Amino acid sequence: MRPLVPAEIRTSFVNCSQGEARKLSLPAGLDDVRWDELEFLGWVDPRAVNNAYLVLPWADGVVGLSLRAAPPPRSRLKSTMCGLCVTTHASADVTLFSARRAGAAGRDGNTLGIYACGDLACCQYVRARRKPSVPQPAETITTEERITRLQHKVTRFVGQVIAA
Repeated sequence: MRPLVPAEIRTSFVNCSQGEARKLSLPAGLDDVRWDELEFLGWVDPRAVNNAYLVLPWADGVVGLSLRAAPPPRSRLKSTMCGLCVTTHASADVTLFSARRAGAAGRDGNTLGIYACGDLACCQYVRARRKPSVPQPAETITTEERITRLQHKVTRFVGQVIAA
């Protein structure tokens, strides 16, 4: 992913108003982001933990989604798998994120959801730069194949959200 500036991030959102996009909290430390190791930029708003955001390369630019996080389950005894990076976490560390559909469907209240890493750090998990809270099942695919799988899954989800 190429480096993004705040204005570009704010104008990329397709499922919220321009006013909402102007007010959202951007991730801290944008200057320190390792852009070449990201398939998408994802973050949870530290001031409003039910709000999360996802920005990724799309066609000739970038596309951003505003997400709503469901309250996490309280149990740490069960494990759940992220629908994007296929990392297993304690259930409390996986969140159901819902995205209002773009356009008329979103204005009518239609949403799509996906269970994902609660911190949206999928790019770090597939590269083993961040360790999940539970042991992982053995996988026989390479890191590059995990990255490709993540790209496919996030692109598919975003495509479904923005489809007319």
